[in-house]
Amino acid sequence: MHSNARPNRLLYETSPYLRQHAYNLVDWHPWGPEALEKAHLEDRPILLSIGYSTCHWCHVMAHECFEDPEIARLMNEWFINIKVDREERPDLDDIYMHAVQMITGRGGWPLTVFLTPELKPFYGGTYFPPIDRGGLPGFPRLLQALHDSYKNKKSNIHNVITTLEQNMRILALTPASGQAPSLAALDQLIEHNLADFDEGNGGFRGAPKFPPSQDLGFWACHYHRTGQPKVLQSLSLTLQKMARGGLYDQLRGGFHRYSVDDVWLIPHFEKMLYDNAQLARRYLEAYQITGDVFLAEIARETLDYVLAEMTAPEGVFYAAQDADSEGVEGRFFVWTPEQIAEVVGAQRAPLICAAFGVTQEGNFEHGASVLHRPQTEAQLAEQFSLNVDEVRHVLTEARRRLWGAREQRVRPHRDEKIITAWNALMISALAYGSQVLDNRTYRGAAIAAAQFILGREVQAGRLQRIWAATDRQGSAFLDDFAFFIAALLDIYETDFAPAWLAAAVRLSKEVETSFYDREAGGYFSTPVDHEKLLVRPKNFFDLAIPSGNSVMVHNLIRLHRFTDNPDYFLRAQETLTRLQTLMMENPRGLSHLAAATEEFLAPTLAITLVGNPTEPVLGEMLAVVYRHYLPHRRLVVKDPESCEALLEIVPAARHYDRIDGRPTAFVCHGQTCQAPVFSAGGLDNLLATRTKG
Repeated sequence: MHSNARPNRLLYETSPYLRQHAYNLVDWHPWGPEALEKAHLEDRPILLSIGYSTCHWCHVMAHECFEDPEIARLMNEWFINIKVDREERPDLDDIYMHAVQMITGRGGWPLTVFLTPELKPFYGGTYFPPIDRGGLPGFPRLLQALHDSYKNKKSNIHNVITTLEQNMRILALTPASGQAPSLAALDQLIEHNLADFDEGNGGFRGAPKFPPSQDLGFWACHYHRTGQPKVLQSLSLTLQKMARGGLYDQLRGGFHRYSVDDVWLIPHFEKMLYDNAQLARRYLEAYQITGDVFLAEIARETLDYVLAEMTAPEGVFYAAQDADSEGVEGRFFVWTPEQIAEVVGAQRAPLICAAFGVTQEGNFEHGASVLHRPQTEAQLAEQFSLNVDEVRHVLTEARRRLWGAREQRVRPHRDEKIITAWNALMISALAYGSQVLDNRTYRGAAIAAAQFILGREVQAGRLQRIWAATDRQGSAFLDDFAFFIAALLDIYETDFAPAWLAAAVRLSKEVETSFYDREAGGYFSTPVDHEKLLVRPKNFFDLAIPSGNSVMVHNLIRLHRFTDNPDYFLRAQETLTRLQTLMMENPRGLSHLAAATEEFLAPTLAITLVGNPTEPVLGEMLAVVYRHYLPHRRLVVKDPESCEALLEIVPAARHYDRIDGRPTAFVCHGQTCQAPVFSAGGLDNLLATRTKG
């Protein structure tokens, strides 16, 4: 912050990211009518800067450029400067990120875009330094050039805009109808998807290396159908390597954003809610498939981290934890041998340093080390002449002590926005964790968060996108609706209160009304009454989170399985058919849609348990269901004493009742139903033999 800085308009915003820039020397505006009208009235181009509060390079550019008096003077004199939090306005980020990618061939944050007063982009990039450096023009020189072009060379700008407008129309298009979904196509797709698999380190070859969350989900579904060993090996290796690397916080649990190398060792240290939600779910699924308790432990630690450190008093979940503390990336997380010895003692320090890869040379900056697990407990036991149980005990105690010592450090900033879509991902993960790990705390946390979001929806009259400092920030986007509907379905299969299904049905109707493109098919990212932007985008590609369109396809399939309403099935079929060619042409771009295609083509595994939910036998049956990985299941619990609300939504439940007054399990796979069973063991036998295909 410059010593003479006075607050600008961003001081009064609720976004933590915008408030971080409130004392920049730049005359920032938030996105809104005031700034846009000013650009028109003064005929000045807009300098649009998009980022988020835990973005390391956003911090760097702010310090180098936006706090520099001369650079700020040029910005204020020549441009209308607008700051946008990409997490509040994913629509603006989506539109202008595509524009910058078309201009430069790459994208990222901070996103720096220059627009006409009509909001049409004519130049852009990401981070710019204060002076020419690393092949990038210095920001002052760039500002001078663009100011000169806008004033004196508008024909050149017009030509750029015309080309961009033509190319950006694709954002609002739905692909023409393609081939019908088929298992043969999925078998071909998995080979292309795994073509760049890193056989040594898991994930895909190259750096930086991001957790392939949607690909992992597709691999699990595909393995469930085919039993293909290569797919399971790829899934298991990736999960093991990520969890044993520096990508994973070895002391507290939870995953960092990505690794800068190709071996999962040195992370970019920010932690995002959406990564941890998705990865917790992937580890739980893999545990169901393999029975590997290490995978279950990673899932448990990740969920516990979120509950302990990313949970608001109201029970909902914060957005992110920064990479930086005390202005230095990673300082909170890294260790030296001397620091280790100070905490665990000189006698245990060699073992702990070996266990977590801490050396005198270090693997990070200034001789520090990112903790990782280069050796197994068995290898450590052999090296230090201990048995495995002794090693495990020492490591458990050391982790506890090291974590306690780390808690005394200056903690990274936490972005305390409440984003509906990301919360929905975590609600789903907690609901699934409650099922697989038999953890009632996770169940309670999922329910509390969902109730908060539904309560705010009732107050506002519509599902909201963001809550920050108790204020709501605009109506929800497609991602918020789609992910939250999925979360409601996951909670129902945990809690079995029909109200969750009713809410999912109601919100799905609103999605059809507000987001569906009745002319061309597919779902827009913004609702029909959203402010008019350069284009009304549609997003079919997975990024850090799956696309809203692919999640809606999953929802439609699941809603059809519960309700038997053919409209859901037909909409899912139509959307999948339109997108099959696009999916096959982009084998790593639409993995969540590939998993939806697996789900669409698979016979439904309809499991109906009938009885009083408090009866022990029913609980034992549920535990059996939850133990199996059943991606195509439809799970219903019918209490004969109180089932009116359920029968309104799940009419098929009318056909099932207790036999001889005993808790009874009914299993139908596709068009074939099995004889009812009355014990957990009997149900286990049915599921073990009837879940493939």
